[in-house]
Amino acid sequence: MTRRVLGLAAATLTATGALLAGVAFLPREAPPAPPPAEAVALALPAAASPSSPVRELPRSRPVRLDVGRIGVHTDLIMLGLNPDGTVQVPEEPEDAGWYAPGYAPGEPGGAVILGHVDGKGRDGVFHDLGRMRRGDVIDVTRADGKPARFTVTSVERVAKSRFPAQRVYGPLDHPALRLVTCGGSFDAATGHYRDNVIVYADLE
Repeated sequence: MTRRVLGLAAATLTATGALLAGVAFLPREAPPAPPPAEAVALALPAAASPSSPVRELPRSRPVRLDVGRIGVHTDLIMLGLNPDGTVQVPEEPEDAGWYAPGYAPGEPGGAVILGHVDGKGRDGVFHDLGRMRRGDVIDVTRADGKPARFTVTSVERVAKSRFPAQRVYGPLDHPALRLVTCGGSFDAATGHYRDNVIVYADLE
């Protein structure tokens, strides 16, 4: 594994604090301390050697997301890190954003797109994300014009206390996509949902 990938893994794992706290609002909790890059590499399961070459694309900014299953057709904004090290989330519930310090859709690694389940009294762009199923198609339009179509491999709802940071942000040997929002029951005491809904998909 290259030094660049290890460094990127450590940086993106640092960024999971906002997801652990909640995507539906703008959290300000401090993120957990990231593990050493070497530990990240060792913790990831060894990937099986593909029987045929895996298609991949050069890095390019994603500009649009289309998810027919749940009626999502939206332009993408770019997200980074807040000054406190947490992941930025879209300000408006209708917006979806690509985590730009991470992988781009189409290059080896898990590209991450974040969206709200609701907010400001309105349904969010990922309000129906939990309805997605294995085999569903996700299309990402890239700035270079090369299409990136992904097929959903799994959907999970997980407690934020057990957010699978390495599965979502960690390096991979193939191009993948993760769509992330909040889910489960709402905790009125904290103002956050208790779970995250995560869609995992691989490049066709």
